[in-house]
Amino acid sequence: MLYLLSTGISATAQPVLGFSGFITTGLSSPVDITNAGDGTNRLFIVQQTGQIRIYSGGSLLPTPFLNISTIISTGGERGLLSLAFHPDYENNRYFFVYYTNLSGAITIARYQTQAGNPNQADAASGVVLLTIPKPFSNHNGGDLNFGPEGYLYFGTGDGGSGGDPNNYSQNGLSLLGKMIRMDVSNFSTPPYYFIPADNPYTSDPLVDDHIWALGLRNPWRWSFDRTTGDMWIADVGQGSWEEVNFRSAGTTGGVNYGWRCYEGNVAYNTAGCLPQSSYISPIFVYPHVFATGGFSITGGFVYRGAEYPSLQGYYICADYVSGNVWLINPNGSGGWVTRRQAGLPGNIAAFGEAEDGTLYAVSLSGSVYKVDVTAILPHTLLSFSGKSQSGYNELQWNVTSTEQTRRYLVEYSMNGTTWQYAGELPAGNQPNGQLYTFRHTINNIGKIYYRLQIESLTGDLSYSPIISISGNKERSVIKIFPTVITDRQLRINTDEPLTQLKITDSQGRMVFTSSLGGQQGYFVTTIPALGKGMYWVQLVTASRVETQKILVQ
Repeated sequence: MLYLLSTGISATAQPVLGFSGFITTGLSSPVDITNAGDGTNRLFIVQQTGQIRIYSGGSLLPTPFLNISTIISTGGERGLLSLAFHPDYENNRYFFVYYTNLSGAITIARYQTQAGNPNQADAASGVVLLTIPKPFSNHNGGDLNFGPEGYLYFGTGDGGSGGDPNNYSQNGLSLLGKMIRMDVSNFSTPPYYFIPADNPYTSDPLVDDHIWALGLRNPWRWSFDRTTGDMWIADVGQGSWEEVNFRSAGTTGGVNYGWRCYEGNVAYNTAGCLPQSSYISPIFVYPHVFATGGFSITGGFVYRGAEYPSLQGYYICADYVSGNVWLINPNGSGGWVTRRQAGLPGNIAAFGEAEDGTLYAVSLSGSVYKVDVTAILPHTLLSFSGKSQSGYNELQWNVTSTEQTRRYLVEYSMNGTTWQYAGELPAGNQPNGQLYTFRHTINNIGKIYYRLQIESLTGDLSYSPIISISGNKERSVIKIFPTVITDRQLRINTDEPLTQLKITDSQGRMVFTSSLGGQQGYFVTTIPALGKGMYWVQLVTASRVETQKILVQ
């Protein structure tokens, strides 16, 4: 098994995933799994062939919850593709499905569960909300989810073929290649939905009112973070790149993700396109290379279950072909850290959550896996610092263990974006902590950025936080991250030695002081348990006091 080592973003070790067999027989071409949110703890598995099955009480129920196989088209990427339960399903019994109809058109329909029989849908209750014709059989999108505000969202493919030959994704009057947003609280009158008043294009005659965002190619699987409401969109690539897009909760729609102008971050067909900065760029891309990437991304979820605290907050996605899986989480400085793990099951078509946040993965071959944490990697980067000397910069980093590490490659940058090789040190391969010192011969005028590339014994790479060393012409940086504290851990990145830390509450009362003893660079310090609310943190150096605000939750 291959995996990525810790980046040192926190003082906790990093999780290694395992996929354990959960349902191994009885399913045919499963493509989605979800829960009803009604307190029954049932799992609903969508089969591409047109049936929805229920897993309840430790077994797969023999009778399908719903069977619409006679009204759908199948083969290739067509079929019954997704299921979402209304937020008030427990009371109104409504649920929604996404399928391709007999003519191959994308179809959004609503059904209702039989009164008195929660394991059986009323097939006669079905009504079609929206039908979107398309010219080709592939690129149907296929996922619908309810947003934090209770509206229904779904992502459509660009219509199919290759390269979006009709440029539907950038055509505001086409519903193909889009993220759609609808208010489905209209239960009695066709078309059984409303256009939300705050949809971003309702006053734009060149863009259809249904549209929330443009420029998608084939968002086969995407999700909302059940805790934060953030939107994660995995968009299947064309011939070179797969990508993950992110929009934080509360950000408005009305954005363009760039296809077909760009595939990932690379120009694809820019005829009639705006500059790349006009589009939302992905937070993560991987190439069409089997060993380190793959060929068709399957989007997942941010883990919010209680069983594995070490996995909390990680977004998990997979490649359908290569079996590579990625864990993505914030780096605390506005960017992202991505770790790859190989050797897991292939043909993963979807991920899904149970009511308690347990995460499952569905293989089109007929299996459902439970996503587990099988190990915690021991390597943790405790600190990373640097200081300017006469003619060179001195870097130091401290780790808890290096048993799984081959070497540390030091990289530097003059702008924090473009990186160059500075040198390397072999890992000590010891179970106990170890301190490393590295000298980079360079005339430090202005600011220079540094990061560590950490190579495991299996050849996988991860990165440390970025630090900077300032020369005489730059004011040094002192930064706390994150600003929202949930685990009593303050991450501090400082160019200057810190002598003291002070915390005052919103009324100006001192609640905590601690000596920092001249610590510098990146390090983690634990604060006491504080009540929820806003606090002010003062970081004291020999020459100044830096004050920053934090929110304790």
